[in-house]
Parts: sequence; C-alpha cells; structure tokens
Amino acid sequence: MEPSVQSASSSTLYRSRITAIGSYVPERRLTNADLERMVETNDEWIVQRTGIRERRISAPEEYTSHLCIGAVQQLVDRYGAVLEDVDLLIVGTSTPDFAFPATACRIQAHFGMKQTTSFDLSAACAGFVYGLHLANGMIASGLHRKALVIGADALSKIVDYTDRTTCVLFGDGAGAVLLERDDSGASSPQFIAYTGGTDGTGGAHIYRSLLADHMEGNPVNTSGKLVQNGREVYKFAVQTIPKGVNDLLSQTGLSTDRIDWFVPHSANLRIIDSVCEKMGIPIERTLHTIEKYGNTSAATIPLALEEATREQKLKDGDTVLLFGFGGGLVYGGLLLRWKALSPTA
Repeated sequence: MEPSVQSASSSTLYRSRITAIGSYVPERRLTNADLERMVETNDEWIVQRTGIRERRISAPEEYTSHLCIGAVQQLVDRYGAVLEDVDLLIVGTSTPDFAFPATACRIQAHFGMKQTTSFDLSAACAGFVYGLHLANGMIASGLHRKALVIGADALSKIVDYTDRTTCVLFGDGAGAVLLERDDSGASSPQFIAYTGGTDGTGGAHIYRSLLADHMEGNPVNTSGKLVQNGREVYKFAVQTIPKGVNDLLSQTGLSTDRIDWFVPHSANLRIIDSVCEKMGIPIERTLHTIEKYGNTSAATIPLALEEATREQKLKDGDTVLLFGFGGGLVYGGLLLRWKALSPTA
C-alpha cells in the first residue's frame, strides 16, 4: 500500500460539510420491567430520575466495531456514500473491541478504505463532538479531504448489573457522519464555533479501570466495570453546559432564541431539563434519544441527529448546537449551520 501524502496550505482555509449520516442500535431491548427482575428498582423510579424507559443491548458476540459497521452501512445505503477515498477515520469510543488495534482499523478493513488515517479517540461521552471538531479542523487545514466520524459504545459490556444506580442508565449504539471538503462556494460555513475544556480533577467521578489501581493516590475499583458518582457528574453537567453554551453564543453574537435545535449528550433527562431551564431553551427544541436508548455515551448525539434527519425535523439553514460531556471530566460544544442532506434511498 502506497502511503497517503498530504500537505497543508499556509494561506487557505477550506470549509467542510456533513454529506451523509447513519446510525445503528442492537435488536435486543432491555426495558425497565426487565430491570425490575434483575435489581431492586422499578419503572417509576427510573423514569422520574432519568427519563429512560428502555435501552438496546448488544448480543454476546456483538462488539463496538459491529455497531460502527452497522451505522456506516446505513450511511452508505441511504445516501449512496462512497467510502473508497475517505482519508481520515475517527471512532470516538470508550469501549473499543481491543486496547489495540484500534476499532477504527477494524472499520477500515471491513469497508476496504485504502489510504485512511484511522484511530480511536477517547473522550467518553464527548467523543463524537471531539471527533467532529478534529475532522473539521483537519479538512479546514487542507491536510484531509474526506472524513468518517463515528461515535459508538457497547456500554452493556462494562456495566455492573448488580449496581442499580448505574445499570439503569446505559445502552449500546452507534452513529456516523461523513464529512467532506465543501467546494460549493456556499456563502456561510457549516461549522460556526467550538468550545471545549477539561477538569481532570473530576476523573474519579466516572471511570473504568485498566492498569492503575489508584487515582491521585486514592484506590479505585479495579473490576473493569464502569463506576460513576451520579451526583457529581450531574453537578458538573448543569454547571458546565450553560457556561459552554454562553461561550459559543458570545463567539457568534447569537442569543438562545436563535438556536433552532439543541442536541445535548443524552445522559439523563433531568440534566437536559435543568440545563434548558437555566438557558431559557424550550425542551421542545432539544433533540435526544434518552427515552428509548438510554445513555449510549459517544453515540447519543449522532443517534439524535440521524433520527431528526430521518424525521425531517432538521431544515436547511437551522442553527444546531451540539454539546457533549463526560468522563475526564471533559466537555465539547459545536455550533453548526445545518445543510440539508439528500438521501438516495
């Protein structure tokens, strides 16, 4: 295989555009009634505290790469997307099939993309937004022309189903977008503004152990299962998201009433409600998948975008605000001017 060689222009900034989107969730549904038979919980308690009614669970031999492949295949089938010339492939995930090779390498092999820079990105539930921001920057610089960005997680593989405070939250899924250099001469860019940040002091509030048995001198749970302090994650989210949104608005001179759709990470409906109330954003202008898919980590935002696209909620020219947050603790927000997609099937 000949290496792909790119060089960046020092004077030209290119624009990129989302040209296709796809999603995939496993067939198996895990309902609140099912969980009532597994742990001490009930449907009313779960719905009141999370807004979740069911979540999708991957089959025993179905891993994150399979979820990614399903999402990308839908993207190809629905939009007639050509992947052969994709030169950048980013998978945002916290549940890779292997420590290495990267899940992205398995996707590259499956679809036969010949000259693709492929890697996984670890930013927990902000992984898709981080990946989209990175891919846009790589295209803007001229280093790449066509990027596939995937957010995917198989959290059921690492959830402790004896812990009723966390097992009710998480499910499995994947979402993918194709991002291409926009040579159309459009008057306005699709990517308008970005904000992001990290508070590494909060790392112990949500983690999964691998090699280390302590963090900042304190012992950690070494089971390899997901561990979360829900109260602290909630506090981080409701304090951080409004600040991040205000940063995006101050960069652009927009106000919240100019936001057509708010797409937060679907972690918990109480978080979304609280943030919307603080920001003055009507809940009716949010896109989320929390009720039927639960928290699918890096997949929640692309799942919501794909569903809204399919249901024709997203209109050409809509201002769309994406905001991911999660383990790290990390956050990332993107402000987009939506460009209508053209399915072929």
